[in-house]
Amino acid sequence: MKKKTKENSKKTTLFFPASLLVPIGNFLSARLHTLQKRKKAIEKEDPFKDTSRLTDNASPDADAAEQFGHAKTAAIKSELDKKIKQVQRAMWRLKKGKYGICEDCGQMIDTERLSIYPEATFCAKCQAKREK
Repeated sequence: MKKKTKENSKKTTLFFPASLLVPIGNFLSARLHTLQKRKKAIEKEDPFKDTSRLTDNASPDADAAEQFGHAKTAAIKSELDKKIKQVQRAMWRLKKGKYGICEDCGQMIDTERLSIYPEATFCAKCQAKREK
């Protein structure tokens, strides 16, 4: 039986070199800015943003078009909110030195996954489990 020593119990922490993290941070920051800008543009397109519209008597077809427009902008805004939160989470992990490490299993996230989806905070295996 193998004795447990300090060397055996130490967990090796893996991380990305700082030379790679700076451009990733810059990319994530630019992505966050783009998403926030897009969210503001979508909010302006919402037909329900004008509260004076609520008191006039529009024809049913105009009302239906506005309902559809509102539903569409609300759905897009919801997706943008999710993406913004994901980018912010990745930026926080970058700042804390945990970027590239899966939030669930603690293993390194595959670099191919991060090159395609830099805001990933879960490895592909854990993400697949979450989506089930």
